[in-house]
Amino acid sequence: MTPELKMFCYQCAQAAGGAACTRAGVCGKAPTVARLQDNLKFALMGISAYAYHARELGKVDPEVDSFLERALYTVLTNVNFDAESLVELAIEAGRMNLRVMRLLKEAHIEAYGEPVPTRVPTGTAAGKAIIVTGHGLKALEELLKQTEGTGINVYTHSEMLPAHGYPGLKRYPHLVGNLGKAWYDQRSLFTAYPAAILATSNCALIPEDTYRERMFTTGTVRLPGVRHIEGYDFSPVIEKALSLPDLPEEPGEVTLTTGFSRSAVLSLGPRIKELVEAGRIKRFLLVGGCDSPTKRNGYYRELVRSLPRDTVVLTLACGKFRINDLDLGEIEGIPRLIDLGQCNDAIVAVEIAQGLADLFGVEVTDLPLTLVLMWMEQKAVAILWSLLALGFRGIYLGPVLPPWANEDIVRVLTEEYGVRLIGAPTEDLAAIIG
Repeated sequence: MTPELKMFCYQCAQAAGGAACTRAGVCGKAPTVARLQDNLKFALMGISAYAYHARELGKVDPEVDSFLERALYTVLTNVNFDAESLVELAIEAGRMNLRVMRLLKEAHIEAYGEPVPTRVPTGTAAGKAIIVTGHGLKALEELLKQTEGTGINVYTHSEMLPAHGYPGLKRYPHLVGNLGKAWYDQRSLFTAYPAAILATSNCALIPEDTYRERMFTTGTVRLPGVRHIEGYDFSPVIEKALSLPDLPEEPGEVTLTTGFSRSAVLSLGPRIKELVEAGRIKRFLLVGGCDSPTKRNGYYRELVRSLPRDTVVLTLACGKFRINDLDLGEIEGIPRLIDLGQCNDAIVAVEIAQGLADLFGVEVTDLPLTLVLMWMEQKAVAILWSLLALGFRGIYLGPVLPPWANEDIVRVLTEEYGVRLIGAPTEDLAAIIG
């Protein structure tokens, strides 16, 4: 959710908002070089986020750490003026991001078990409440331990929804449901429910006065006027929750399903193969990513609602909330809408694609699979370069191209990697389905 980084050239003391220094002819920093440096910085932020959460659970990768050092040094002022090498570094960043996402997945599974498909209520249960937002499963686990027997119900919000699929977390009966949707509904959601709120990672918004005094942060998050908790002693959050009014018993409009791990999906592999070979399943789409509160992002819901019934949709990250309330039904026992988890679970999507490719005896890029992605923040940059490093082509990206992409970079992304900006849903659907 951070604004575009500014590129600062120390040779001319000129800040240029993500573009080139105005004296590029003097210091030699061309617009494309400056923008590629910004791209790499965004990717490194995404990698660092995943590495941080893995380290919380005791997992580190020296190769990833070494790359972060080298890449950060490379984007230091006036170190690298070579556009081609910066593209190569972006591809390498994509490969490092795959490593760190695998590491984080292993950490989550070792700590909490592999996710299983789980139905999650979206209403409220009677009683005191704490809402947990962000991505930090470790913080959620510690909170669940400390709230056992207190009568407090714990709810997830946004990217915390997939927590319900982990056996080690879903065993807590007071983890009762999910409230709200993507990150940007925080102000209306947190105002509406008199609950204590814990923000565990990025995607936390500066709060409204209506709930500021009952909000808390932990980990890397800091918000003005909000009490920060170092470590995992959540006593202040619990005390606040106990002091607030009870939430009423109020059923939600829908029940969501999450927790489709690699094992859960690939266990259906033989049946999927039968249905593909029989023409019952003709295409898979990955529709998800980092959502944004723009009218343009209504595209994704319209696209999915228009899909023929012989298609299967995989989804992940907060972008899933554009579509995860849709009842797409099944294709002879195979769900047509499969929620793979958080943004870091993009690695699960990759592993599923690789598993299906092995099942069919083809390359991943030869699968009947189309990626239709939402674009917003730094993790999305890292994931995009991961997909390009794996050889995926023809990716649909929206609602706009990355802000660091000038005409030269767009030409590379489109001509060499086949990246295309989303258009009208009906036109894109015709191109995807054929």
